Parts: sequence; C-alpha cells; structure tokens
Amino acid sequence: MNIYVSNLSFAIQDEDLRDFFADYGEVSSAKIILDKATNRSRGFGFVEMADDAAAAKAIEALNGALADGRTMKVSEAKPREERPARQGGGFNRNGGGQRRSYNESNSRW
Repeated sequence: MNIYVSNLSFAIQDEDLRDFFADYGEVSSAKIILDKATNRSRGFGFVEMADDAAAAKAIEALNGALADGRTMKVSEAKPREERPARQGGGFNRNGGGQRRSYNESNSRW
C-alpha cells in the first residue's frame, strides 16, 4: 500500500520517515519529496508497505502523531489526478504572445 504523509518538519529525511513506519511492518520505500529549485523538503512524502494490514495499522497509529514538533497527517495515497495542459507559453499570465506595434504618429511603442 502506498501511504501519503504530510505536515512534516523540513528537517525530516527519508530514513526518519522509514523509521516511523518500520515498527508496523516492512517498509519497501520511504521518500521525502524535495523542491526541484531549492532541493529542500516540501513537507510531505510517501511510504510504501507491502503488507496492507500492516500499512492500515501504521496509518491508524501515526495519523496525528507528533514528529519533530509537528502533527503528521497520514493517509492512503490517492492516484494523482490528471491536470489539463497549460495554455499559452508567453511571458505574461494571460498566455502571452501579444505584441504591441510601433505607432509612427507619436513615435512610441
């Protein structure tokens, strides 16, 4: 079962996350999600446990538990929803690509 863990302290690492869940069963993987630009934690992660019963016990026990001064939120991970493709591609917020033409009558753009 894939487990979503949020409201994590930015100091928590992959191994810390693995340790939280290891008391409830075998942890296949534990991953804190990092910001691509800063390489810092985004405050959430995912844990994969092979045994669904152990995962359910871990979710029940750890949801609301205190970790590094913060209350963890733990739930079964949901599949990522499809998002519509972004429109535009210009430099401004409304899609960009609009150009102003040179106005010869008053010599301004």
